[in-house]
Amino acid sequence: MRTVVLIPCYNEESTIEAVVKDFKKELPEADIYVYDNNCTDDTARIAREAGAIVCREERQGKGNVIRSMFREIEADCYIMADGDDTYPASFAPAFRDMVLNEKVDMVIGDRLSSTYFSENKRPFHNFGNRLVRDLINTLFNSDIRDIMTGARAFSRDFVKSFAIMSEGFEIETEMTVFALDNRMKIREVPVEYRDRKEGSSSKLNTYSDGLKVIKTIFSLLRDLRPMRFFGWLGGIFILIGLLFFIPIILEYIATGMVPRFPTLIVISAAWIIGIISIFCGMILTVIKNQSRKEFERYLNLMHR
Repeated sequence: MRTVVLIPCYNEESTIEAVVKDFKKELPEADIYVYDNNCTDDTARIAREAGAIVCREERQGKGNVIRSMFREIEADCYIMADGDDTYPASFAPAFRDMVLNEKVDMVIGDRLSSTYFSENKRPFHNFGNRLVRDLINTLFNSDIRDIMTGARAFSRDFVKSFAIMSEGFEIETEMTVFALDNRMKIREVPVEYRDRKEGSSSKLNTYSDGLKVIKTIFSLLRDLRPMRFFGWLGGIFILIGLLFFIPIILEYIATGMVPRFPTLIVISAAWIIGIISIFCGMILTVIKNQSRKEFERYLNLMHR
């Protein structure tokens, strides 16, 4: 049963040596892969000297790096962590055992129930993590405590069936929603989080990356819960049409006249759009359910 540690990196020369050595200590049997995502410092050299297998991914973005990792590396358990030394490697053995022995598909390192809010000094990041968590849990009827964590472990089933669409930091959101939508076995475990060390800088842009994450959430809602997405959209158009229609029908009852024909035409268009949206949601739901059946058959074939 092979375990690997995956560390996507972009300019982490001040912390990568400690990260690699910590994982070698905690998981001496595991191969440690550091993926150089166009680093302009000595991250790759330091990681190689510390004992990691260094690979390169030229397409910029964490999602692109993880796409290459999942395609190129064969293992039974995949441990993923960031190269910024914000997660102690001590979580790794327990995560590995859950994947290999308890058949968990994705183990999530829950920072938000641990030390994240006391350690993290960026208030907008704290707000963003809460917002994304609450939005995902509301839209997908779940109870995940930490959506954006970089400390995770995956089974082979998860890695080889996960079709990655994201390019950047929204990848964690996509992973979580994929596991929820396909009813995979998820386990959350609180992990210690410590803020970045002096000399190490975050690559996240609070506003642009936050907008990308929210856009990803609604794209996933459209693709994975089409009846909810298009049903709400259709309902909004029908409700807007109804609000404008009520004064017209009241005026007709009182006077027997309909003087606002342009408004009535717009109302009709809104109702048509709303009805079409609802029917689109119904049709896409049938297609989505068929796709889910095919996915379950695929997983069954993987275990033969």
